[in-house]
Amino acid sequence: MNAQLQMIPQLQTEPIQPQQNIPRWSPALRIAFRFWMIYLGLFCLATQIITSLFTLTVGAGRNFPDLATLWPLRPVIFWTAAHIFHVNAPLSFFFGGNSGSSDTMFGWVMTFCLLVIATAATVVWSLLDRSRENYAELHKWFRLFLRFALAGQMIAYGFVKVIPIMCPYPSLTRLLQPVGTLSPMGVLWTSTGSSPAYEIFTGLAEAAGGLLLIVPRTATLGALISLADMIQVFMLNLTYDVPLKVFTFHLVLLSCFLLAPDISRLVRFLLLNRATAPSTQAQLFRGVRANRIALAAQIIFGLWLVGVYCHYAWGYWNTRGGGRPLPALYGIWEVKQMSIDEQPRPPLLTDSTRWRRAIFDYPDRMAFQRLDDSFAPYGASVNLPERTLALTKSDDKNWRASFTFQRPTGDQLILDGQMDNHQVHMELQLTDRNSFLLVSRGFHWTQEAALGRY
Repeated sequence: MNAQLQMIPQLQTEPIQPQQNIPRWSPALRIAFRFWMIYLGLFCLATQIITSLFTLTVGAGRNFPDLATLWPLRPVIFWTAAHIFHVNAPLSFFFGGNSGSSDTMFGWVMTFCLLVIATAATVVWSLLDRSRENYAELHKWFRLFLRFALAGQMIAYGFVKVIPIMCPYPSLTRLLQPVGTLSPMGVLWTSTGSSPAYEIFTGLAEAAGGLLLIVPRTATLGALISLADMIQVFMLNLTYDVPLKVFTFHLVLLSCFLLAPDISRLVRFLLLNRATAPSTQAQLFRGVRANRIALAAQIIFGLWLVGVYCHYAWGYWNTRGGGRPLPALYGIWEVKQMSIDEQPRPPLLTDSTRWRRAIFDYPDRMAFQRLDDSFAPYGASVNLPERTLALTKSDDKNWRASFTFQRPTGDQLILDGQMDNHQVHMELQLTDRNSFLLVSRGFHWTQEAALGRY
């Protein structure tokens, strides 16, 4: 009989992980989980955090609006702004358009509404579910969602710095702009953009946090790196008045939520110098095979995020960033002589119609600099074979100016044409871009004196 039984093929079963005996959560812990799950979940759903997992949400690459700008949350925010905060001015949408601002009145009112909704929902949930011992099963799935929610933002903002397009190298116009006319944010963007190596370094730090969040085994380290990154970014936003304070503060909160289950282990290891037990984070499934499939799916999704934002950043770099094609008249051109209707115009500070410089930095636009250092931007179209230059204004669709140009030598330019119903003639001289210390200074290992070199 035993021999016959041995001849029967044995049924192959998948190993089952033992079910953990999860203790009862304290009332305070259960209430805290309910509130933060509702609040952080709503914030992710209402903003670019959720859409960033499936499409571009950075700057001009945005494909979908934030859900807070749609029904049903939008009318709630508008009503609250009008009746609670007595805001009469029109509201700019949270991250609306390409403004990239989370600190609009719409953003602040939205945050208040989410806090109220989360508080009310927590009270109701706590009354209806008082007998629940813990939310371990719900927590592991919500933690998975937040891991990818935070990872999406870290990867998105990381790769637009790894490929330095977020803070571009100072444009020709920015090189001419007096420091005192810059906003605090302009100073931060210029200083960061003038050091691409530093910008790439910060992008790698953010991308590293996002990539580590993708894999469950390295998620705690990823959350730690993300927390350090976002505290730094949040402080920069506060001190340089960058309009992303609300948003980056919530990325700090997401990092803290992910770290909360391991806080005691981290304190024991990092602060008390004591041994600590392995992580008690539960697997998504009881079966080993199911968990392996889930891990593979998470890695594939993480690679999708990397591919999407690498593709976007690289495309922007080659069209609008440092790899863009330069215009035919690229450079800063000093206006040496200028006449209007055949009348010479000397460079007098009181003459608002006399240009000081012409700046060609992008293929489709240019700018004139006045004698008071202000700028007049124009759309520009250069026809090189016909040697013509056509100018337009973004705020006046009917305005046109046209010039013909000559280049007797590589650093000389002559413009003749019609502008504002006047005949204009200009003779210009090309400025050497390397004459700016910010461009030519470079890096030095050995420096005998620092004073006077900044």
